[in-house]
Amino acid sequence: MERLKRRQDFVAAAKAPYAAYQALVVQARSRDDGKPPRVGFTATKKIGNAVTRNRVKRRLRAAARQVLEPAARAGHDYVLIGRAGTGEKPFQSLIDDLNSALKRLHGAPYREPDKGAT
Repeated sequence: MERLKRRQDFVAAAKAPYAAYQALVVQARSRDDGKPPRVGFTATKKIGNAVTRNRVKRRLRAAARQVLEPAARAGHDYVLIGRAGTGEKPFQSLIDDLNSALKRLHGAPYREPDKGAT
């Protein structure tokens, strides 16, 4: 799966629908181009030092390989955002949260979130 690397791709995904869970937040943006899905990972300084953030991103990458590769839709960008509990949460629970987020994002019709835009 291709990776998101440019800031403008992350910013565009931030305006898309999202699903927040205890261990992670998943943003899913439809590009409507039919190309292979792309995924990006981020962890803010709020969750800890560089060692902690890198561990969180490694766990998110492992979860994405297991869940997103078979379930991701073509023409979509996914951004997985680590939260404070992501580093300590059992891996199976992280997988379950990611599966639930994908079901929420791709399942029933989703109402656009109000992210403070006026």
